[in-house]
Amino acid sequence: MKKIILFLAVVISLSGCYTFKGASIPPEMKTVNITLFENKAPLVIPTLSNDFTESLKTYIRNQSSLTITQQQEADASFSGEITGYDIKPISIQDNTRPVAGANRLTITVRVKYINNIKDHEKEGFDESFTAFTDFSLAGQSLQSIQDKLIKEVNVKLTENIFNRAFAQW
Repeated sequence: MKKIILFLAVVISLSGCYTFKGASIPPEMKTVNITLFENKAPLVIPTLSNDFTESLKTYIRNQSSLTITQQQEADASFSGEITGYDIKPISIQDNTRPVAGANRLTITVRVKYINNIKDHEKEGFDESFTAFTDFSLAGQSLQSIQDKLIKEVNVKLTENIFNRAFAQW
């Protein structure tokens, strides 16, 4: 009985040392600078640049203890641009007049991540990330659901970017 209680005490105390988020942010990293991601996609949505940048900031705030700063001397920085915004049909309904049964919204972002912490500089990267969501208009206009779709894709993008920067996935 004592062994079981001791085992449970050890498991409970060690569970506080582990995080399921998978992030391995160096303890000396305290600040991050995130610049506005310019929209350079051929199809420009006026609010996409700000929406994506704010989504990345929010995700980092919620998943880490990093402070977002405007200072260029931050411990890490994210910059880049939105390079693709595309909506394409992915299935056609068999009607007398062919229409898209389902569509796909795809957003591509080029991200440059710089880690300024000594001995961690090689963790930086300059890569493109792409995410998408499938949807059906089903009697709705694209304008009525576009903001919701963009938010869904931004969540996927920011999660992938965060994991690449801080979980080395």
